[in-house]
Amino acid sequence: MNSRDRILQAAAENQPAQRDLPVIGFERLIRYDEPAVVFEQVLTKIGGQLVRVKNLEEVKKRFAEEDQEKFCVDAIDCTEEDRLKIKAWKATDLALLHTLYIRGSFGVAENSAVWVDEPAMVNRLLPFICEHLFIVLEEKEIVPTMHHAYQKTDVSRTGFGSFIAGPSKTADIEQSLVIGAHGPRSLTIYLIENDAL
Repeated sequence: MNSRDRILQAAAENQPAQRDLPVIGFERLIRYDEPAVVFEQVLTKIGGQLVRVKNLEEVKKRFAEEDQEKFCVDAIDCTEEDRLKIKAWKATDLALLHTLYIRGSFGVAENSAVWVDEPAMVNRLLPFICEHLFIVLEEKEIVPTMHHAYQKTDVSRTGFGSFIAGPSKTADIEQSLVIGAHGPRSLTIYLIENDAL
């Protein structure tokens, strides 16, 4: 038996005992009187920005005002033909993506993360390779904590999804904060207000 086999056998023989997952007492978890306010405060602290809008038409108008000379994509209302084109993009096409608009399923107040399902991404690379990311989110879809958020995720239905929080950043090197280190340089959340729904 070689070293690799011995290591794998030892790992297999020394597995921890199975335990039931803890029962979460949801009535004891943090609740916020105004989850959207907390969401915005956290988002601002981590380098993102929130823009309150009345409806999706307002977002579409803002997208139309983007500099279309740059590679801008509105993935909110993609046709099936558009989806097929985007899925067929090569690395050279993806590298040019400047601005992306997508829809988020729900947000989390405690950390301002937004869950985005794969169908909303069209191509799962898009939100991570674009320069500037815009996510449309409905205020009524903000939950207090990640415990609540996990109750809403369903990857068995969508196949893939991701929590996205703020623009890409790192402070690993000499504790110097770098924005856009390995992903979008900016994140803007367009929040459709409750009273507008």
